[in-house]
Amino acid sequence: MTTKSELRAKALAARDALSEKKRATAATKLARRGLPFKLLPGSIVSGYSPIRSEIDPMPLMKMLAEEGARLALPCVTARGQSLVFRIFHPNDRLMMGPLGIPEPSPAAAEVVPDIMLTPLAAFDRLGHRIGYGAGHYDHTFAHLRKAKTIVGIGLAFAAQEIKAVPALAHDVALDYVLTESDVFDFRSSEVAHSLRG
Repeated sequence: MTTKSELRAKALAARDALSEKKRATAATKLARRGLPFKLLPGSIVSGYSPIRSEIDPMPLMKMLAEEGARLALPCVTARGQSLVFRIFHPNDRLMMGPLGIPEPSPAAAEVVPDIMLTPLAAFDRLGHRIGYGAGHYDHTFAHLRKAKTIVGIGLAFAAQEIKAVPALAHDVALDYVLTESDVFDFRSSEVAHSLRG
């Protein structure tokens, strides 16, 4: 059986192989399409600072801010701990976090998101994701969902889809995955609405 780390490496290689132009076009397509449901005004949407070859959520986040969303970004505390989210404005200056990922200043207000846009290495059509192995998002979803409903949306390139993620009991499935070509809705019985047609 293929291990998670092998699947992760393969999906990341496919992601890394995409040209800058393809990446930028995909991020623009995501933003143009928006979310697959109506955004409630004042909703807190957390995104992420893209690292390596991740799909850039910023065009989508800026568009959601124009629709009335309040934006937040995750801050890493410690391995095995839940992420903390702080309010973020697209023109804010970010600081380097402990993992070398830009995050808001500790002075920014801490919030609990309603919608979490999450990066991933790979995903399957059941809503399972493979992250980078530290479990930050699994811990965060498990911790925060005790207090409120949080919609988990994975952002990815179509090239990152794999046949099946070997999911473990503590792995948290996503509600949606958005790629440049598809909207996968795991909350309904209909697995995917293809936008290619």
